[in-house]
Amino acid sequence: MSKQQSPSDRLWDFFCSLKLAIITLILLATTSIIGTVIEQNKPAQHYIQNYGMSESTYKFLNTLQFFDMYHSWWFLSLMGLFAVNLICCSIKRFPGIWKIVHQPRLVADDGLFRTFSNREEVVAKGGLESVRDQMVSLLGKRFTAPTVTEQDGKIHLFAEKGKYARFGVYVTHASILIIFIGAMIGNVWGYKAYINIVEGSSVNQVWPRAGQEPIDIGFDLRCDNFEVEFYEGGGRPKEFTSDLVVLENGQEILKKTIEVNDPLNYKGLTFYQSSYGPAGDPTFRFRVKVKETGEILEVMARQGQHVKLPGGRSFAVSQFAQNYDNFGPAVQMHINGVDGSHGNPFIVLQNFPDFDARRGGDYSFTLLEANQRYYTGLQVAKDPGVWVVWLGCFLMVLGSLTAFFWSHRRIWATIEPIDKGVGVKIGGSAHRNQPAFTIYFDELKEDVHQALKS
Repeated sequence: MSKQQSPSDRLWDFFCSLKLAIITLILLATTSIIGTVIEQNKPAQHYIQNYGMSESTYKFLNTLQFFDMYHSWWFLSLMGLFAVNLICCSIKRFPGIWKIVHQPRLVADDGLFRTFSNREEVVAKGGLESVRDQMVSLLGKRFTAPTVTEQDGKIHLFAEKGKYARFGVYVTHASILIIFIGAMIGNVWGYKAYINIVEGSSVNQVWPRAGQEPIDIGFDLRCDNFEVEFYEGGGRPKEFTSDLVVLENGQEILKKTIEVNDPLNYKGLTFYQSSYGPAGDPTFRFRVKVKETGEILEVMARQGQHVKLPGGRSFAVSQFAQNYDNFGPAVQMHINGVDGSHGNPFIVLQNFPDFDARRGGDYSFTLLEANQRYYTGLQVAKDPGVWVVWLGCFLMVLGSLTAFFWSHRRIWATIEPIDKGVGVKIGGSAHRNQPAFTIYFDELKEDVHQALKS
């Protein structure tokens, strides 16, 4: 009659079960896919418009924290359950592995030899001691120096290599837990935010993506210059960079020009180049020629501003393009009559100074300079657990390489007197990569035959 398990034993077996590990991993993978498909930490209107859901559906899913799932109680609970399962499995199996490594079985009986798929028996001539010396020498050269045990008139040899490979799986388990800890540290004490800085200005706060109150970063960040380069044939940006300066107490501490995939790091914060946009109306410098008098003058204008001309008329710039049909910077403008009426719009190209002179009219314009101030959009990340995660990743690689490519190999030999001389039984096993060990053991058998028959 089987002994009935206590509730504590059943609970222990539940947390140690492989089935729990598989189910938890599947749930974590599934929820991670959902978190990748559904954008996280966006405003409510974003989900309603882009996912076609009603307001009630949004409220229901938001209550379940589907839009911030990596901070949700159920996702963290799944991670915690998997961590507990991993710890319990390790605790349950660790004592046995520790005993195998630190208290190896030095004497192999007939029952143990029968379990080996790699074994051989040889009859040698000579004395027991001479055969022992031959086997010790052979194993020392071909494998490693064996431990010699004499018992009941028999001599037992035991040799092993790579015993610490058995701990590779526990290093991998520990690495997963360390990665979890690093991720939790980042979730609790870290954040993701954004910031827009207009050229020439500085900020000391960032805005979390969840839309909460701004966060003081403890120093000032200034954008001295922003530059954007466009592809030929259109307005698509090819590259954009920001010249950033870190200031503390009015002193410049650090300068760096950042671009996409080359961020600025300072005091645990990482500033990534993310976006850009125009900041205010552009300004222009024109050279204007009055055709009737031949007078030439330079004037400054801001987009939308009405600037007076000699003779009582005025002009205004209505639009600006950085690259107009591959002709470079251009403005669309018009001349106002004395009574304020708008004239027909026309184009002035910066790279073609004489282009507007062909238009005719009382004035000709040359665009000398166009200045558009930009703001640089930066993504800001604070993750104090990132180094913990990197440590976990390093240990995971180390543990995986150890567990899968480094094998614990053991060889036993028994030397005993028999009627025809001295009998030698040899057997071995490896806890990983058995085919490779079989090839090695076949070569060892040949060496044993040659050594003992000679």
